[in-house]
Amino acid sequence: MRGSFLCWSVLSSMAKLAGDLWDYNLARVVVVDVTDDYQLMQPPMPGDCYPVLYETYMPIYGLTKTLANSVSTERFLYDWHESPMDGRSEWYVGVVEKARVTA
Repeated sequence: MRGSFLCWSVLSSMAKLAGDLWDYNLARVVVVDVTDDYQLMQPPMPGDCYPVLYETYMPIYGLTKTLANSVSTERFLYDWHESPMDGRSEWYVGVVEKARVTA
């Protein structure tokens, strides 16, 4: 019994030392509409220059592999993503209107 108490005590103090652990496991993902780039035939701009469709939080582990399937909807298709340089900021994901691409 004493061993399990000691283990719990150590684990709880580790969680407090590291701060909010969810902050290290989740990434803020900002999904932006880049359809105008295709209509105007212009080079891509930085992610924060596009209109934001929505923001969400996703698990960081394996994020680059799951982004394309996670952000595609009935109306929009995945185009590109931009990861943060510092590892702590938001990820930008560019999506294109499906009707504009298939027409």
